[in-house]
Amino acid sequence: MKTLLAFAFVLSSVLTTFSQAKPDVWKPFQHFIGEWKGVGGGQPGTGDYERSYKFIYDGKFIEVRNRSVYAKQEKNPKGEIHEDIGYISYDKTRKLFILRQFHKEGFVTQYKLDDISADGKIIIFVSESIEGLPPGYRAFETYKLNDNNEFTETFEVAEPNKDFEVYTKTGFKRTAPKP
Repeated sequence: MKTLLAFAFVLSSVLTTFSQAKPDVWKPFQHFIGEWKGVGGGQPGTGDYERSYKFIYDGKFIEVRNRSVYAKQEKNPKGEIHEDIGYISYDKTRKLFILRQFHKEGFVTQYKLDDISADGKIIIFVSESIEGLPPGYRAFETYKLNDNNEFTETFEVAEPNKDFEVYTKTGFKRTAPKP
């Protein structure tokens, strides 16, 4: 009888665990994990990009490191090196992904996930706040997954009371196998 009760308890625990199992919240972003290189263009000219995405803190966040190098050119006579570090988190309260980017120029952009296409191949983040710029600036990040080893990022900005304009568009290719 004790064995039967113990078996029933274990079975009940296992079934409860499976019934409470949650889908992998990070599934929409699994594609990005790894190292990437890209070439992009836009308002600062043509540039070379390096990007990495990795899980940190036992898979609770995704860290995004970006470096963009724009050589001296007509659109950007001095050239420039842009760097930013970002973190993607899942806000359980709002049931929403948040992307925070910290730019070496001193501004911080906080985005919220705006949309994921039904096939999961288009992911759109829209800014909630931008620190370090005058009030009213807005930003938009669109990621289009082309295949397992490529994606395109379009970054758009809007000055106060103006429409969005493409600032940069970059094609990325995976440089290291997915971990």
